Amino acid sequence: MNRRHCAAAAITLVCALSLLTVPVQAMAAPTPDSTPSPSASAPSSPGPSSEKDLEKVREQIETLYRQAAAATDAYNLAEEQTKKQSGEIVKLAKAIVDGQARIAELKDRAGAQAREQYRNGGLPPGAQLVLSDDPQLFLDGVNKVRTSQQASKTVLAELNRTQEDLETYTQDASSNWHKLETNRVKQAKAKKKINARIAAAEKLESELETEERARLRRLEQEAANRAQSAWLATRPVQDVEAISGEASAAGKAAIAFATAQIGKPYVWGATGPGTYDCSGLTMRAWAAAGLPIPRTSQEQWRLLPRIDIKDMRPGDLIIYHADASHVAMYVGHGTIVHSPRPGRHVTLAGAGSMKILGVVRPDK
Repeated sequence: MNRRHCAAAAITLVCALSLLTVPVQAMAAPTPDSTPSPSASAPSSPGPSSEKDLEKVREQIETLYRQAAAATDAYNLAEEQTKKQSGEIVKLAKAIVDGQARIAELKDRAGAQAREQYRNGGLPPGAQLVLSDDPQLFLDGVNKVRTSQQASKTVLAELNRTQEDLETYTQDASSNWHKLETNRVKQAKAKKKINARIAAAEKLESELETEERARLRRLEQEAANRAQSAWLATRPVQDVEAISGEASAAGKAAIAFATAQIGKPYVWGATGPGTYDCSGLTMRAWAAAGLPIPRTSQEQWRLLPRIDIKDMRPGDLIIYHADASHVAMYVGHGTIVHSPRPGRHVTLAGAGSMKILGVVRPDK
């Protein structure tokens, strides 16, 4: 295939590739366009693909990276849950060992009491003294009987409680182990999906000539600029100025950390210090400000306090897309810092360059 005429054919290729490589969910293969594109039907044309064809490639690449981002969020969440379950299993295992040791100790004590009674003809030492003719020994014997009976009851009660706790620990450990295995399966599926989407997107871009890849980058920037202009057009000037106001002390610290990472590459699942994914960057930035926040963009959207966009201030987090699969930090004057996608680096961009879902404030 002539590389200069492959953009339209590459679209068909990635659809087939997506079908073959996606492990998590089946997707219907799109019906290829039976009508060859102008570039494909004119092999004698020396020029690169048309702008229309290249725009289709851009949209397809964007879709693939969006799908990879959603899978990355699923992977990150499963990873966090796996770590949590692993920690719980370790705690429960220690509790089970301690419980078994305690039961063994209590059984030894109960056995010692039983053996003592056997040696005294089935009567505890205090009961033997009760039979004495000495009044003082009798009174002492009564007290010893009471003490012995109470000790026996205490040992048996603690033994029963410890056995019940041990059964609970065992059941909890089994449940946590099942959850751990479930999350590991989720991780594996998400990882395959991420790799498949990224590979498909990279394959599309690699099929383009150098000049076409440069034009593709320009198209990406133009699309982002159009989205940013459209967003700004919906907001009065005073509104944009208002949301460029003063950050909190913690917000300033978070911004300082995030902007210091500019130029570092995106790597899915990464939380620094050399590479970041989108939520890995915002999580570490706010951790540097002394405030831990959830790991994933979806959890940040679900759990952090939400605010109206007109009340947004620097340091707040903007959540993007309907599935909350991307997050960035607002730094003021209509600008964000974020880690965009594979093949890109932490950078500044327009706050409205992507579809905004909402805004959250970690330190509200």
